[in-house]
Amino acid sequence: MSRLRNLVGALVLGAAAALNAAPARAAEGEIHIPSVRFSFEGLFGTFDRASLQRGFQVYKEVCSNCHSMRQMYYRNLLEIGLTEPQVRAIAAQIQVMDGPNDTGEMFERPARLSDHFRRPFANDQAARAANNGALPPDLSVIVKAREGHADYIHALLTGYEDPPAGFTLMDGMNYNAYFPGHQIAMPRVLNDDQIEYADGTKATVDQMARDVTTFLAWAAEPELEARRRMGIKIVLFLIVLGGLTYAVKRRIWADVKH
Repeated sequence: MSRLRNLVGALVLGAAAALNAAPARAAEGEIHIPSVRFSFEGLFGTFDRASLQRGFQVYKEVCSNCHSMRQMYYRNLLEIGLTEPQVRAIAAQIQVMDGPNDTGEMFERPARLSDHFRRPFANDQAARAANNGALPPDLSVIVKAREGHADYIHALLTGYEDPPAGFTLMDGMNYNAYFPGHQIAMPRVLNDDQIEYADGTKATVDQMARDVTTFLAWAAEPELEARRRMGIKIVLFLIVLGGLTYAVKRRIWADVKH
């Protein structure tokens, strides 16, 4: 009987130890994404147009070499504060495939406002072949598609560092402090003064990461500002309506004794 009690006690203690160890192991592997203050956060947040334009510049000069934005049209750039001549000039720098022509052949022409952003690769197989088997994700809605949203994208772009001692990094992979598993096929793509901003802003890694994240957040939810304005109008309308309803109620029941 004594042995049975000892066995049961050992099993209970073992189970308790296992339960206590599980959260500890989870905590060890947990990644804490730093919080970044963006202008578009909060009830009254709006997109900084200067940051949006700088972010598009980062995407065009750096990210678009590997990542597509299939849901974006060149005409959408009018919404970030660029003029129509500026957008037409940006589109005209890109050659897109069109056709067939009168002779039944495909041909290349400069992009128009009505064209989608040009894809860097003809298809997914070509993209994998050019990136050691890894498929660069489309960035159209990447901010909404990743847990942590804008904070995660910013952290990922700034999280490249040397692996800690004892960490085994697989061939062709890069260490990133905020990527799940810490091994990512995408190399570090942002470096200080890598590009020259048109407005003279210093192009630090953090600044470029903030700007391109802002641009990607807008691309994923371009109606954000309009929806918030409508929400505020509805709330104000309901407040006024509630006040009028209360006033009418008081007026109607004013002569009734309670």
